[in-house]
Amino acid sequence: MSKPTWMEGLLGAIDARDAESFGSFLTDDAVFRFGNNPDIRGKGPTVEVVRQFFSAIAGAKHVVQDVWNAGDTVIMHGNVTYTRHSGTKLTVPFANILKMKDNLIREYLIYTDNSKLFAEN
Repeated sequence: MSKPTWMEGLLGAIDARDAESFGSFLTDDAVFRFGNNPDIRGKGPTVEVVRQFFSAIAGAKHVVQDVWNAGDTVIMHGNVTYTRHSGTKLTVPFANILKMKDNLIREYLIYTDNSKLFAEN
């Protein structure tokens, strides 16, 4: 299935490392979970955590391979390539589950293993 039109903006904000723009896609009471980290509750705290993550990397590029819509849920999977501040890169697969409310994301669940991101080889 094709990506919803808003998804390009969301991924563009993430790949630009623009935490405020990322936050514009969330409900005020959004729940955000990245991998096996604890849930973050609320748009403000989520934007702050995302801002910290963005500052820890030099870049990101998402390539979505598939998107599925099921009621108020959008599921996407693909690969993300992270660029470290050292210039080295790590590419890992991801799957995101986005639960929507009024065209905003109320629950953002990221499934990926980026445990090697901060461990230089």
